[in-house]
This record gives sequence, C-alpha cells and structure tokens, in this order.
Amino acid sequence: MRRVDVLVVGAGLAGLHTARLLARRDLDVLVIDRRRSPDSGIRTTGIFVRRTLDDFDLPEHLLGPGIRDVLLYPPSRRSPVRLTSDRDEYRVADMPGVYRYARRAAEAAGAEVVPGVRYVGARSGVVTLEGAEPVAARFVVGADGARSHVARDLGLDVNRRFLVGAELVHPIAPGTGGPAFHCVLDPRVAPGYLGWVVDDGRQAHVGVAGNPGAMRAGVRHLLDAFLADGAPGHAPPAGPVERRGGPIPVGGVLRRLACPAGLLVGDAAGAVSPLTAGGLDPCLRLSELAAAVVAGYLRTGDQEVLRRYDGGALRARFRGRLLLRRALAGVRTAAAAEAAVGLLRGRAGRALAARVLFGDGSFPDVRAGLADLAATR
Repeated sequence: MRRVDVLVVGAGLAGLHTARLLARRDLDVLVIDRRRSPDSGIRTTGIFVRRTLDDFDLPEHLLGPGIRDVLLYPPSRRSPVRLTSDRDEYRVADMPGVYRYARRAAEAAGAEVVPGVRYVGARSGVVTLEGAEPVAARFVVGADGARSHVARDLGLDVNRRFLVGAELVHPIAPGTGGPAFHCVLDPRVAPGYLGWVVDDGRQAHVGVAGNPGAMRAGVRHLLDAFLADGAPGHAPPAGPVERRGGPIPVGGVLRRLACPAGLLVGDAAGAVSPLTAGGLDPCLRLSELAAAVVAGYLRTGDQEVLRRYDGGALRARFRGRLLLRRALAGVRTAAAAEAAVGLLRGRAGRALAARVLFGDGSFPDVRAGLADLAATR
C-alpha cells in the first residue's frame, strides 16, 4: 500500500493549486482525478477578474483580451445599462490550457498527478480507489466538486444550494465588435439567475444558469431558447462548438470545512460567490489558506491550526451577497425583471452594480487567516 502525506481528490484548479503549494513545502502529495485527462470535462466559463490577475501568476498567452464593458439587459433586450471601467476588469482564459499549466506547475513542485483514478471512500486514513491500489494518507484534501464525496465521508458540511448552468463556446469572426460582457436578466430563459454572452473578440461564451427546481425542463433546452431568442452581441456559431455545464454551489463557503482527517477546497468547500457564481478567484484564495493550514497541522499535530480554516468566520463577510442572491432568485416574471433592470439605471443602482462587478474586494477574504498562521510559525 502506498503511503503519502496528502492525497488530493480532484485535479481541478483548486486541487492542483493546493497540491502545488503543499509540494513546495516538501510534503509527499498525490493528486487523483476520475477523468482520463484533467483538462477535459471543463465546466467553468473561465472568466478571471482583475484582482485574480493582479495576485496570481497566470500565463499571458492563455488569457484573452481585457474586457472593460458590461451591459445589463432586461428581458426585452432594449436599452441595456452599460457600465464601463477605466481598467481591464475581466479576461477569459483558455481553460484547458490553464489546467495543463496548473498540472505542470504542481508536478514541477513535486506532486504526482494520476488521472483515470476514481475516489471510492476513506476510512481510518486508508483511501479506497477504483483504478489503483488503496492509499494510506495522513491527510485528504477534497477538491472533488460541488457534490463532494470526500465531504460526506469525512463528516464535513456539504453544499445544499445550487444553480445549474450550461454554456456553448465557439470562435467568432474577427472585427465583429469590441470585447464586452453581456448579461440578461430574464426568468423565462434563466430562472433565478442570468443569461450571458462573454465576447472577448476571439471566442463567444453563451450560457444560462438558474435554480435547479425551475429548470427541470432541461438547462440545454433553455440555452437553445436563449440562442433562438437572440442572445445580445451574439453571432451564429462558426466552427467547432464546445459545450460546458454543471452544478454551481451558491450557498457560500461551508461552515465546517476541516477535521483531523482532511479538509475541503474549491467548489467542494462552497468557495463560489453566492451572487455572481464566480468561483475561480475564491478557489485560488481559499487554496492558499488551505495549504498553509494543512502544512502547519501536519508539522505540529496541533488541531488548533485546523481551526484557522473556519468557514463560519469566512461567511461573516458576505451576508450582503447572500441577501442579493435571494433578491435575484425572487425575480420570477419578465415584468419584475424589467423593473429590476430599471432600478439599475439610477445613480444608486449603477453604483451598486459597479461595486459588484468592478469592486476590489475578494470572496472569501482569507488574508486574516493567512496572517494568523504566519504569526504562529
């Protein structure tokens, strides 16, 4: 039986970033993923916000042009609210390339990444796998997605509030317009959330997401309806089309994230903004705190270190996002959506929208936890 310091279950961005940071601390790290290739089956739109680009090392050649314009449309698609930043606020990444880069970085740091291996269960420090022999791990990191099996087996909290999304990605003809982020509030095609078109001048990402209960007719059916109805700024697909989709946890960071046997990162930890459903910035930030906590705990055996990974403390900073999420979910008719977008035309509405879309704050804010850990070294 193989023995490792840390077994990371899931080779997404959160799992690979955590593995890289742990391996750099001279820990023996093994990463497994049920997919044959970690850069396949990607679900995220791949939108990186400015603060992520400022704080994390992402290869320039994997990032599309900067996006400064956001247009917010009512169901009628008429007279959108346009918000323009004086800085590049968003860039859409080549996500298969980002995953390959993250894997190479984790392996260069000393972690081993093994695809095509499915997590079955964990008990008393022994992890059962399908496709490989069992592994004895001192610690398990659950990076296995919104419906985490690791969370269940470790007795940690699990996500209970979701959106379900679907997206098409296709190339667009050059010169069709400047980069822009189009958002449509229309409960007929995206009940409880938004339809979107992100056009960075190279590719168009056309998607919808909404409450699972309201989307039982099929999220792809609603995506087709959105396309047929005329997604703003959208040209008909040309060339190969990539489909993405899946559940998006929007209940916020879970309260109980860690125990002496393991902890959760990324979607498994609920590290997705409750309002915007953005998960790339939160997953990287929470992974940094997770790696510091795991390394400190394995070095000292002190369970007080694990208490620094406190979901309850992280949740305290985004009550406003949860309130706005409930308000957005409550927009259930086209008339209500028209009125909601109308409120954003005023000075206060535009200021609120700009704060959400262009703000400097990060979710979750893990700086205090990292500072506390640094002080205890």
